[in-house]
Amino acid sequence: MTIKVDGIIPVMLTPFDQENKIDWASYERLIEWYIERGATALFAVCQSSEMQFLSPEESVALARFTVEKVNGRVPVVASGHISDTPEAQARELCAIAETGVDGVVLVTNRLAGMDDGPEVFKAAVDALLEALPKDLTLGLYECPAPFRRLLSDEELLYCAQTGRFALLKDVSCDLETVTRRVALVKDTPLGICNANAAIAWPAMQAGSTGFCGVFTNIHPDLYRWLRDHGAEHPEFAEDLATFLVLAAQTEPMGYPKMAKHYLQREGVIACPDSRVHPGDIFERFWGLSPVLDRIAEGTQRYRDRIAALPE
Repeated sequence: MTIKVDGIIPVMLTPFDQENKIDWASYERLIEWYIERGATALFAVCQSSEMQFLSPEESVALARFTVEKVNGRVPVVASGHISDTPEAQARELCAIAETGVDGVVLVTNRLAGMDDGPEVFKAAVDALLEALPKDLTLGLYECPAPFRRLLSDEELLYCAQTGRFALLKDVSCDLETVTRRVALVKDTPLGICNANAAIAWPAMQAGSTGFCGVFTNIHPDLYRWLRDHGAEHPEFAEDLATFLVLAAQTEPMGYPKMAKHYLQREGVIACPDSRVHPGDIFERFWGLSPVLDRIAEGTQRYRDRIAALPE
């Protein structure tokens, strides 16, 4: 049976120690931080997790550890879908499935190339549906690396009608596309979860099942409030949505290392090291430190304002 995976779904970071190994103590604190800040599901071994820079053993260990520490409090989905050949993809995804995750997420650019049509995509999906456990919930992710391959309407509907897919992490960054997709998959188990902060609030209003963008690593609770209570306070929701859009513009300034520095300030992780960005991002992005200060200050101000709202 396909389970529901929606709401605020953090794309989980992978903390490393100074020896470039996974810092399990920091990762456990991070799991608790996500849940305390309102996460309704967790997405492990994704691009924010630096999955292209993890060994197969590390990917499996991360997925298993997440499942064990979450212990059923929220659904856990994971990907690790990085290989090129169908055989290698089936092996890596089956290994993730065996960790006990609630769902496995397929990356669209691994299923077909930029110039491949729907038949190539469908054949790849069919092969993985055959290889993976028949009762396993699946998701789709339009991961932008190594290239962004958006689903056609035909491909999306094909997956939705299998009844196996619960989630599309939509990276179209286009409200019209999100709205069309929501209508397209109506009455199927597949939900459209927008990942772009610039359209987060209007996408929710248009039927997106939540938010699964990178700034779930900064203030997931603000996105949770927007989803749960924004309609009750429309003027404040527009104000908050503007802040969230502007804060998210720092993503190009060394993410995910930028987010790790932020969470180090919060006392969540011990070391901000990243395999994607091994260098000093503050040397490259000169104004980053005061920007992070202002994001932290603004986040707290909005939390205070939310606390003061009438019931």
